[in-house]
Amino acid sequence: MAAPWAHSGGHLLASHLHAVARMAADFASAWPDGAPSAAWVELAGRWHDLGKYRPGFQRYVRQSEDAHIERPVGGREKTHSAAGALWAMQHLGERHGENARLAGRVLAYLIAGHHAGMADWEEGLKPRLEADASTIELQEALDAQPPTAVLDAGDFVPTLRNIPGGPEGFALWLRMLFSCLVDADFLDTEAHFDAARPSRRIGFPTLAQLHAAFDAHMAARPVAPTPVNTLRADILRQCREKAALAPGFFSLTVPTGGGKTLSSLAFALAHAQAHGHRRVIYAIPYTSIIEQTAEVFRGVFAALGDEVLIEHHSQADAAPEQETARSRLACENWDAPLIVTTNVQLLESLFAARTSRCRKLHRIAGSVIVLDEAQQLPPTFLQPILDVLNLLVAHYGVTVLLCTATQPALASSQYFDANKNLRGLHNVREIIDDPDALYAALGRVRVQLPTDWSPPADWSAIAAQLAQEDCVLAIVNTRKAARTLHALLPPGTLHLSALMCGAHRQAVIAQIKARLQARREGRDRAPLRVVSTQLVEAGVDMDFPVVWRALAGLDSIAQAAGRCNREGLLPDKGRVVVFVPPEPPPPGHLRKAAQACVSTLHEQQDDPLARPLFERYFRSFYYTQELDARGIGSMLKVDPRTLAVQFDSAARAFRLIDDEDSASVVVRYAAAHDEIAQWLATLQSDGPQRWLMRKLQRYTVTIPQRMAARLLQQGSLTLPLPGLYVQVDAQNLYDDVLGLVDDEAIYNPGGFVP
Repeated sequence: MAAPWAHSGGHLLASHLHAVARMAADFASAWPDGAPSAAWVELAGRWHDLGKYRPGFQRYVRQSEDAHIERPVGGREKTHSAAGALWAMQHLGERHGENARLAGRVLAYLIAGHHAGMADWEEGLKPRLEADASTIELQEALDAQPPTAVLDAGDFVPTLRNIPGGPEGFALWLRMLFSCLVDADFLDTEAHFDAARPSRRIGFPTLAQLHAAFDAHMAARPVAPTPVNTLRADILRQCREKAALAPGFFSLTVPTGGGKTLSSLAFALAHAQAHGHRRVIYAIPYTSIIEQTAEVFRGVFAALGDEVLIEHHSQADAAPEQETARSRLACENWDAPLIVTTNVQLLESLFAARTSRCRKLHRIAGSVIVLDEAQQLPPTFLQPILDVLNLLVAHYGVTVLLCTATQPALASSQYFDANKNLRGLHNVREIIDDPDALYAALGRVRVQLPTDWSPPADWSAIAAQLAQEDCVLAIVNTRKAARTLHALLPPGTLHLSALMCGAHRQAVIAQIKARLQARREGRDRAPLRVVSTQLVEAGVDMDFPVVWRALAGLDSIAQAAGRCNREGLLPDKGRVVVFVPPEPPPPGHLRKAAQACVSTLHEQQDDPLARPLFERYFRSFYYTQELDARGIGSMLKVDPRTLAVQFDSAARAFRLIDDEDSASVVVRYAAAHDEIAQWLATLQSDGPQRWLMRKLQRYTVTIPQRMAARLLQQGSLTLPLPGLYVQVDAQNLYDDVLGLVDDEAIYNPGGFVP
């Protein structure tokens, strides 16, 4: 009888099982005290494709070129993951007793889910394993007499006493093991089908090379001897010095404009070098600024070539000829020393159940994670996020740096209402020696609070005051407010909101920066007025003499102030005017943030941006929130009697961006009309491709699904692909100043810019 295959083309099954087992165990061994975990996942690797020994599957694999993925519809012989799951419980139970059979469910989760993802026990995995088809699958596999070296557990003793983090860490531990298994499975399989592909995964600069290149770049760059630059240099020095401290939690509390992006990278690289971390993961809350940060980093490491980092987010650009390049492959599992990504990619991966999302999870172990703009951690998911960060730092060799001008109050908090208590981060160490002195030295603005916190009747009075300003940035809370205020201001006023596609916003931001520079050099004396939503508040380097900010959270006001006198070049301090808009923010956490701000600043006589006020503000704000609004913690709590966990339910609930009610529309932005037409023609002729969809992402606007359906019905949009709408060229839906101009868009209650 011919040797069984794992995949078409003669990939021997026994070789595949042992290779996956070894690779997965190596992945787990990289964790601190990872040996016990490695033993678990080694067995999972050996047994994950046990069902492929069945004669029916062997007939199928020899006839198919795509037999890696299970397809239960159309033939029972095509399934194969239940056999190993049942064998784990049966074999361990026979050798070590009923408690071992229960412990075998750890392996059952991993093996049964290695294609479909981690399932809930009660509603998903348990009934599947109890089905007659699964029992038959195992029996047919055993009847084929797999080698003893595959079936036998050897001296493995299943014990749950050494789980990292105990019962509270059980769910993360299983997802980490699952990540090791599925990544090893994918890597061994791809090496069979494309022998050259593994070599294309290697070649990134090492962390040591990145660290040396960073130091060389910083030493060589010209820096004007200004007071602000002197302070930035001292911040950088402290980050380098504190990098030698033991791994754990750190905070970098630096006012906006203090150079914390490069200083935080300096800390991360030096700390990784000092303590043997494997990679740096730089996470940013907004896709609107991630490209800018990645471009800054590429400039720093330019001497090392083009491929120096992985930029992993929904809008990362890719040309078709690069689709199989090293960076594309590394996005699959983050096997690179420097990752620049979004909070969505990072945090949703930590709670994921799907195979593709979980592949990268084990690579997070042993990393330095920089959470840029840490105050943007979503409050309704805050508790499960803090819980998983504590586990990563305590048990998986991770260091976390919280980087922001407005540090959130993330220490444990006790309230009168115990349901509001916060399980905070453990032992967060501040890098800056004297943050209060730094804030005083970097104080470049004077904040003017409202004398009356009551809202005005309409926008006209605010517009009249703004019209008197010669150079001003006005930041409001909603798209509707931005458009309303813009219409009341003099012609030539610029507009920024998420109703403009990404390419349009980038062009306007570049125009604003150029005009600001020309004004500083005396080449442009025309009034410059800009109305924007809060998309300019994080990572957008603007320097206005005057900024007006609609009432919002105190952290938003501080971020707005960071766009005022940013370089400290004014003879006096810049002016930040906080005003009460006619409409309150939409209901939800944004309105609660504004209310907490009023509570914090009411009767405040001193500096409204004084650093101690932020802890008071965040404590007040968090108290008003459900910090685990979707019950993620309960879903991931293990039942010790059954090891039941709701993996799939938790993953579905942990969605930082709920896109089920939104639609993406490719708009006809005039400045790129021909390019958009070219990409749409390629879409029509060649179908969707990853690089092509990323090209089109720069020209999309997100609107409510109900509005997209209405525009489709009236003929203003087409729907070439499920979920992707395209503006009909003849329909004048897109304005070159305001973006998408359908009236309903500006009344979208979710119109805050993320």
